[in-house]
Amino acid sequence: MITGFRDFIMRGNVIDLAVAVVIGGAFTAIVNAIVSSIINPLVSLVYQPDPDTGAVGPTLIGVHGDPVTFPLGTLISAIISFFAVALVVYLVFVVPMNKWKERQAAKAGVVEEAAKLPTEQELLIQIRDLLERNRAESAAPEAPATRNQQPPVQ
Repeated sequence: MITGFRDFIMRGNVIDLAVAVVIGGAFTAIVNAIVSSIINPLVSLVYQPDPDTGAVGPTLIGVHGDPVTFPLGTLISAIISFFAVALVVYLVFVVPMNKWKERQAAKAGVVEEAAKLPTEQELLIQIRDLLERNRAESAAPEAPATRNQQPPVQ
């Protein structure tokens, strides 16, 4: 049981995932600091912060006469944070790991050939050819001619 657990942990996928989660969490803090210190002030240049909540975004008057603030600053922060973290994880982990796996496969002599699937047109051509062949085979084995039959007159 311990050997099986060790093999599971030592797989590249599990270690890569663990490293990506840890680094992603740490990098998220950096991205959040950049967004809160640069992006949010830029958004607040256009929109006044809500005095009650501090949310930055357009303020509209609601049905009951109360002001309602749409917190665009928070939305923009979340979008920028997501894309920044995703880009870093891709460039730092996914690209190097794919290159490493390609090198390992090349060392082992394994050549991955992607199975080329036939196109729709090729499949239709194959179906047509099979139907023609079946039609020809079903028409060909007619009853053999008897001796009394006359050959066709031409």
